[in-house]
Amino acid sequence: QVQVAESGGGLVQAGGSLRLSCTVSGLTFDDYVMGWFRQAPGKEREEVSCLSASGTLTSYKTPVKGRFTISRDSAKNTLYLQMNSLKPEDTAMYYCAAIYRVKTALAVCPDRRMDYWGKGTQVTISS
Repeated sequence: QVQVAESGGGLVQAGGSLRLSCTVSGLTFDDYVMGWFRQAPGKEREEVSCLSASGTLTSYKTPVKGRFTISRDSAKNTLYLQMNSLKPEDTAMYYCAAIYRVKTALAVCPDRRMDYWGKGTQVTISS
């Protein structure tokens, strides 16, 4: 049984930092492209960042470029999202998701075709 579990969310002031973690079990971690998504209240879920199965290719959406860094540790079956210079508009529930690598391009995380999702971790940024 595949399990995806996010952690690391919390309440921080604008300008602060957080590191989210996503631990995955029940699958071969290195066979999956991994992504972070977020959903703010009243808004559609959006992709934040995506990382290839090899860990060598990344993609970031414009609002987070230069502030967020995605990475993975294969030894720990864990995906990370380092978030710096946080803004109130980053407030959202953050989700981790996985898609089998042959179903997508190298660092492409298609929201509606991801195979597995976590339950999310809340990030709240105060102004």
